[in-house]
Amino acid sequence: MQLNRRSVLHGLGGIMLPLPFLDAMRCRADEAVQAPRRFCALYTANGMSLPKPKNNLSDWNWFPQETGRDFKFGNSTKPFEPFRDQLTFLGGLHHPSGVKADPHVCSDMWLTGAPLHDSSRRSYNSVSIDQVVALHTKQFCRQPSLVLSIDAGVGFLSRTGTISFNAEGKPIPAENNPRRVFDRLFRSEKSSLEIQRADLQRRIRIVDAVLENSQSLSRQLGKSDRDKLDQYLTSLSEIESRLEASEKWIDVPIKSQDYRHLDLSVTNESAPVDYYRTMFDLVSLAFDADITRSVAFMLNREDGMGISDTFPLKLGLCRTHHQLSHAGDPEGQLDFAKYDLFLAEQIARFLKQLKACQDVNGSVLDNSIVLYGSGASTTHKPQNLPTMVLGGANMGLKHGSYFRRESGHLSDLYLSILHALDVPANSFGDSTGKIINPVFTRELVA
Repeated sequence: MQLNRRSVLHGLGGIMLPLPFLDAMRCRADEAVQAPRRFCALYTANGMSLPKPKNNLSDWNWFPQETGRDFKFGNSTKPFEPFRDQLTFLGGLHHPSGVKADPHVCSDMWLTGAPLHDSSRRSYNSVSIDQVVALHTKQFCRQPSLVLSIDAGVGFLSRTGTISFNAEGKPIPAENNPRRVFDRLFRSEKSSLEIQRADLQRRIRIVDAVLENSQSLSRQLGKSDRDKLDQYLTSLSEIESRLEASEKWIDVPIKSQDYRHLDLSVTNESAPVDYYRTMFDLVSLAFDADITRSVAFMLNREDGMGISDTFPLKLGLCRTHHQLSHAGDPEGQLDFAKYDLFLAEQIARFLKQLKACQDVNGSVLDNSIVLYGSGASTTHKPQNLPTMVLGGANMGLKHGSYFRRESGHLSDLYLSILHALDVPANSFGDSTGKIINPVFTRELVA
């Protein structure tokens, strides 16, 4: 039998007596102080800079030149040096389905590992790891997950604008506006929720009215329009689940925090450094207040899609992001690496924030696993995917090395992450059940 310490005895005359601490409450007390386990996936498109040997830029290679614990950071990853003991480089990983698919859709499968076509060449996907984590942790926090990207929405089938997919393999719409993210996370007043609920119900009624003639509608619409309608319905379902989560926590106060440093006027058209810093500030605040324990943030989109393709130009580099990923000349490859350096600086600042936030038994970084990587190595190659795992010291992760495993399955890493997060799973995607690397101390279940 377990009792909640807040239970009370109702005495005569309406007197309320709090129960003393009993052994029956001990299990709940232990649960109350258990540290949250969080997951954050950060994705950059078009791979990382792996310069050709003839250009004499080996110091700018994203991967270290030496494996093991004696590795040295390259110039493009030097901002991570203060976190050497809290990170691991992983090389040689890939998704087996990635080599069979259009290399430009690698972001779609980065967190899922799923093939994108069946025998009839119909597109499909499966659940992403961030949503598996969200399903396991949503009972503990206000928002099941936070899905962000440089461009809002889902984009379109292939080259999506999101890296998060629900249990049915449908893309989950991402948010890219800092003010809307802030309002959703930190301004869940009852009046605001009622307005959102009314707007949602209005939209659902419109869709229901349209779907009354769904059979005739399907015959009239082309495949692209049917896909768009399906994505819109998925978007409404996602909004409804967020509202339900917020309404359940409406009477629970949010942790007091200082928001004065936030510049919520920035957009993805602002200076790249201002935009990324504000978005990362919001993620760190959300983790610190335990508003969500699952985050997926798409920093850039594949194949020249979206506004982020111009970010290198805004930083004074010579070409767009997609053009730099195809560069073979020394100048282009160096500027590609310098853009990697810029992203590393933003993420390192984010890690510093997580480390500064005090949590149960350590920092928020100690209780969070951050995954950083890309769905291609360079020039859209779906092998040897640049991958870094950071944080998670309180989950038994042992860092400080560059581990390389030839032809390793990225899904094995994801299964390792799920186990470290205490998410029960026997497999994920096309995982083989093999231990992915020494950083994880637990055996995988085949």
